[in-house]
Amino acid sequence: MFRTGLLAALAVSLTAQAAPAPAPAPADTIYRNGYLYTVDARDSVQQALAVRGGRIVYVGDNDGAKAYAGKRTDTIDLQGRMLMPGLIDGHLHPQSGGSRLLNCSLNYESLTVAQFQSRIQACLDQDKKSGPERWMIVVNWFQQGMRPEGVATTAAMLDALKTERPIIVRSSFGHSALLNSKGIKTAKITRDTPNPAGGSITRDAQGNATGLLEDAAQDLAMNLLPPLTVAENLSASKAALAAMRQQGITSFLDAYTDPETMTAFATLQKQGKLTARAHFAVLIDLDKGATPHSAVAELLKQQKQFDQGPTRVAPSMQVRHAKLFMDGVIAAPALTGAMLAPYLTNQGTQEKPNWQPGPHNGPPSYFSPAALRATLTELARAKIDPHIHVDGDRAVRETLDAIEELRATPEGKRVRPALAHDEIVDPADYPRFAKLDVTPVLSFQWAKPAPDTVEALKDYLGPQRYAVVEPQALLLNAGARIAYGSDWPVDPLDEWFALKVGVTRTAAPNAGQAYAGKLTAQPGMPRAEVLRAITLNAAYTLRQEQDTGSLEVGKLADMIVLDRNFFTIPEEDIANIKVLETVVGGKIVYRAKDMR
Repeated sequence: MFRTGLLAALAVSLTAQAAPAPAPAPADTIYRNGYLYTVDARDSVQQALAVRGGRIVYVGDNDGAKAYAGKRTDTIDLQGRMLMPGLIDGHLHPQSGGSRLLNCSLNYESLTVAQFQSRIQACLDQDKKSGPERWMIVVNWFQQGMRPEGVATTAAMLDALKTERPIIVRSSFGHSALLNSKGIKTAKITRDTPNPAGGSITRDAQGNATGLLEDAAQDLAMNLLPPLTVAENLSASKAALAAMRQQGITSFLDAYTDPETMTAFATLQKQGKLTARAHFAVLIDLDKGATPHSAVAELLKQQKQFDQGPTRVAPSMQVRHAKLFMDGVIAAPALTGAMLAPYLTNQGTQEKPNWQPGPHNGPPSYFSPAALRATLTELARAKIDPHIHVDGDRAVRETLDAIEELRATPEGKRVRPALAHDEIVDPADYPRFAKLDVTPVLSFQWAKPAPDTVEALKDYLGPQRYAVVEPQALLLNAGARIAYGSDWPVDPLDEWFALKVGVTRTAAPNAGQAYAGKLTAQPGMPRAEVLRAITLNAAYTLRQEQDTGSLEVGKLADMIVLDRNFFTIPEEDIANIKVLETVVGGKIVYRAKDMR
């Protein structure tokens, strides 16, 4: 009896093993015949991918994808094209980028004084409706690219224009603004106006304001500008999203937001017009009387109003980050980056320069050590991740010190701190990023020869420090998890040019002979690491890596199709890559004319 039962059970078992697996449910879309770069743990390359319900259900070869084909499945023949995860921009300013499209723009160009004046005069002449009291707002001024090198940028340049209006010219870096005399008067800036905390009013030898405002001093004029209307905010958001999906951006972090911006994006989300996963960092600023506790409480109030919960298939909004500024920028003429050693000054002549340590190493850090520690502790308790602007090596050092203390606390172990920019880091601090699990979020496009990295840095830092500016590969080789952020509109939104620079550290071919070759002797980053920085690593900083950042089964179908293969084309050709299709949650949000 026992033997008979055993044989029967064995027969049933063998029959069960031989039974074919049930066919998978048909996919909505199958991509086949492609070069699928997955950014998985092995950086594997596959042929085909299937999507159902906005998520990836298959990644593998063409034959395996056939099982997912149904009567209603849309099958796309990639014809060998490259399919990869959608780009995740870990630091940009979409509303500012979009709104600047509404203003007079100098387009980031190197200009002579005459060209500078001519361009602004043309904007004034075209705007015939505005009265003499309405500000003329000029944006995307490449301050460090003014010609000739070292030319003084003062109100006199703007006073020569034919207008009675106050003028503000905003540097593309976002850390400087230039006013004309009418603007200085309108802003009520006099000899007795003190420098605000975290900013400075540039003055001449007699103590009069020259018109140039640095960092927080810009607020003296910026606070007088008419706010964008609801319609203008909505237009700016639409323009930003259009620019992003054409670049292939499927998720982003707005690295310095406000309720008006989030209201505009929330409106688009409700209309089904949000075409990228939107993350927002609320500013923490203690200069105006706030305490760490009250500042974080205000952030949580905005989170309650705008955060839309866990990531889902359709793009939504999350408010899980705080933005802090530790310093300004290390480039001249601002020199507001917080440095460990003094900036150099020319103690000789222009013909016979003699660069020696000067009187200052940048302003005091915008957060004192005690205030930074207290703020980070409050953020950790609130489960908010800090995203901190650090440009100079002292700002980096002080921030890492504070994070090291935070990591020793129970609430500090789970935070994911990001340090944005890191343009110069003391080599002793390279390994601390990996040790403390801190992600540097870098703008690769800055690592090229240009006016802001040569004339505005080289002499002011000296050869030893200049050799390690933009330390992207140096941090990578020390074990850091590198993420990417464009910082748009500090630069034009051109992700593929930025990735090219990340690999080559070279400028565009039309930059001129003065900027030929590589920036310093540092190596570029490997191509695979450059792509990982703008996909999976950036997803990590947004706590989104379980859903996006790579092409793997179960993840959201956020992906892009390219017109050429990132890995097989010459390095310089990376800048010419065009996105043919952008997909978010399985839905096509952008398609170029020549995709199909």
